[in-house]
Amino acid sequence: MRVSSGKPYPLGATFDGSGVNFSLFSSVARRVELCLFDEHGRETRCDLPEMTALSWHGYVPGLRAGQRYGFRVHGPWEPASGLRCNPSKLLLDPYARCIRGRLRWHEALFAHHFIDPEHSRNDLDSARYVPRSVVIDPAFDWENEKPLRTPWDMTVIYEAHLKGLTMWHPDIPAELQGTYLGLAHPAAINHLKTLGATAIELMPVQQFVHDLYLLERGLRNYWGYNTIGFFAPHNEYSTCGGAAGQQVRDFKQMVKALHGAGLEVILDVVYGHTAEGNHLGPVLSFKGIDNAAYYRLVQNNRFYYMDYTGTGNSLNMCQPNVLQLLMDSLRYWVTEMHVDGFRFDLASTLARGLHDVDRLSAFFDVIQQDPIVSQVKLIAEPWDVSDGGYQLGNFPPLWSEWNGKFRDCMRDYWRGADHALNEFAYRISGSPDLYETAGRRPSASINFVTSHDGFTLEDLVCYNEKHNDANGESNSGENDNRSWNCGAEGPTLDNAINQLRSRQKRNLLTTVLLSQGVPMLLAGDEIGRTQGGNNNAYCHDSETSWMDWQHADYDFFAFVARVVTLRREHPVFRRRFYCSGTGWYRNDGLAMRPADWTTGYAKALGMFLSGAGADDADDDFYVVFNAHFEPLDFTLPAELQRGWTAVLDTANPHGEPPSLEFRNGATFCVDARSILLLRALR
Repeated sequence: MRVSSGKPYPLGATFDGSGVNFSLFSSVARRVELCLFDEHGRETRCDLPEMTALSWHGYVPGLRAGQRYGFRVHGPWEPASGLRCNPSKLLLDPYARCIRGRLRWHEALFAHHFIDPEHSRNDLDSARYVPRSVVIDPAFDWENEKPLRTPWDMTVIYEAHLKGLTMWHPDIPAELQGTYLGLAHPAAINHLKTLGATAIELMPVQQFVHDLYLLERGLRNYWGYNTIGFFAPHNEYSTCGGAAGQQVRDFKQMVKALHGAGLEVILDVVYGHTAEGNHLGPVLSFKGIDNAAYYRLVQNNRFYYMDYTGTGNSLNMCQPNVLQLLMDSLRYWVTEMHVDGFRFDLASTLARGLHDVDRLSAFFDVIQQDPIVSQVKLIAEPWDVSDGGYQLGNFPPLWSEWNGKFRDCMRDYWRGADHALNEFAYRISGSPDLYETAGRRPSASINFVTSHDGFTLEDLVCYNEKHNDANGESNSGENDNRSWNCGAEGPTLDNAINQLRSRQKRNLLTTVLLSQGVPMLLAGDEIGRTQGGNNNAYCHDSETSWMDWQHADYDFFAFVARVVTLRREHPVFRRRFYCSGTGWYRNDGLAMRPADWTTGYAKALGMFLSGAGADDADDDFYVVFNAHFEPLDFTLPAELQRGWTAVLDTANPHGEPPSLEFRNGATFCVDARSILLLRALR
């Protein structure tokens, strides 16, 4: 086989119509073999002939899109020094745009023999057990599709698992269920549009690995936070399992269809760690290419890995080539795959310098100056699992953050926990205490009460305790759920309890949708999805996690859609800037005093929103919150001097308010645990 020198950039495999250029970074390799596989799995090896600036490269004429390949890296084997090169291990291309096949767990995948993991070297050939990188043809007809650039103040995020959303949908053909094209189907799109969502935030769809310990228990890594390919759409969500790049075309078709319906696509991405795990994990790609460059290693014993993520390893954000990999990946998903933004899992990990979280770390610097990535939606999960990892409010101005304080505060308020009203007011106002002094806007706060990680909304009001026994991990999982079962643990036939649970769900989502900031809804919450009290269903690719369309609560769906519409139609609920125009009142109609804000047992609050204080002129609104377990009398503040009409009442299953008009100074009764929304008469 004839191989010319080719070019060091771009990295990965690049098809030019006549052949393929291959380039692989490794600062420690002495020799790199390109391994080409035919359709029968037969392997042909050839050396990449040249190295430029630590990238090994070569050009092979005559190769076509669909060619399967991998690498073998010859170099030092010194595990105690962090060097793990071993040419018996077939390695995935870190820049592979497509990965075909699944990992087949076998001892050959590991650097060591199981009988002696600390000292042995394993020279079993792994080629039979690893997936293949695949050369793709990037051509695709986007038909002049353009980025939507939906403003933050108009954004309503719908966090979803692609497979879970579509797997059981009765109107999606069986062959498309659980796939990219299933989400592109009009039935799925219509659900999102009717609800009023403007963006779908997809749980990980970059190529990931199912852990061996899960497969041995008949489970899978359903959530997908175990990435091995930062450029490749996960092949199990393709209609053809990734044959000849099909998942790339399917993904693009999905984005094109969603954009055509006015829906943005945000990807939940995992750049803090990989599926290779710690020193006992497999050698699939990065470990065998340049272990010490790609991973953070323990300084005084580089046999072991630093772990800020709880997964066994952490990528080395101090290494320029690692930063290049992540930035190239982000740009690829924006420019080639047309996604609209990213949610960064355990984002504090990306900010770590030598140890501590550094707000001005290199990763955020390079994003700030990047003309492509800096222009899309950037959302941080502002914590990781190690010391100093909780960084809510500390991300740079470009970024929005999952507001964990909003979630906790709203759960506490509506379950009746003693909690000062001042925090409730901060959270519903867009958390200015966290963001305003840093020059950030309300859109920095992604407001939610549920996400994939924890109870669903239905389970939040049905369970006091987690029920994770099906995970096979001794009921492990988060204990601080701040949930309330309303009087019975799990399903019940008690009508009064079920009515209270429904009201609590209306209260929680109404609070999310009427708060300043960006609302995020968890897929299935709008139709009553339950996980049976499992608050960590990461390993259940089954009915535990999939949306149950057959038993969907469409009355609640209609209620949520009603509140989303209310938010969209009234800019007073989605201000772009922090500003005056908000008044706070006690239930007796008097202005809140300093002592009232710190009274832990207080559960009643009135909030006046001036339409003149909105970015665009709007009506005035008065929102009454009553989380007390009994009805309370509220008096309209005399100084408002307006007539008012009710537009939303969460005490009513459909949100229909009483057909009454109120005058300033009037006293009226508000039901226990409910929200009453009044609009000023014109």
